[in-house]
Amino acid sequence: MLKLILSGSLIFILSFCYAQEVPNVSISTLNGEKLNVSKIDSSEPVVMSFWATWCLPCMEELTTINEKYEGWQKENKFTLFAVSTDDARTVSKVKTVVKSKGWPYTILLDTNQTLKRALNINSVPHVIIIHKGKIVYSHIGYSAGDEDELIEKIKEYNTIN
Repeated sequence: MLKLILSGSLIFILSFCYAQEVPNVSISTLNGEKLNVSKIDSSEPVVMSFWATWCLPCMEELTTINEKYEGWQKENKFTLFAVSTDDARTVSKVKTVVKSKGWPYTILLDTNQTLKRALNINSVPHVIIIHKGKIVYSHIGYSAGDEDELIEKIKEYNTIN
């Protein structure tokens, strides 16, 4: 019983520690516009999927989400940003990949990995959900079915207003 209480308390404490503020970082969109991440309206869930052109699990995740995206958008209010972490050597491939995949998401370019470092993201794919200015969910890696957990979290934060 004590073990259960301690583990429950630890989860409760960690949930408060985890709600990290969104950093004041500006990065570019695929169109070359600057976007300050801390200024994004997160009154409804904001999903950021960190990916790279050389990352096959990243491609699989974003393609799978794309297959369900239209239905998700009809049922839930959220915004999805696909944040490319490609560096100066590979960033030129981003536009071609996005166009060939037909991804409807807003693409952000974190070429210098400023946002990635500010969020202490060490590997891709990595998905976070921002709600009301705080990071409320984080998932590293991709396996088939992870997108189902993502939509459940989006739905959960849609009900919290």
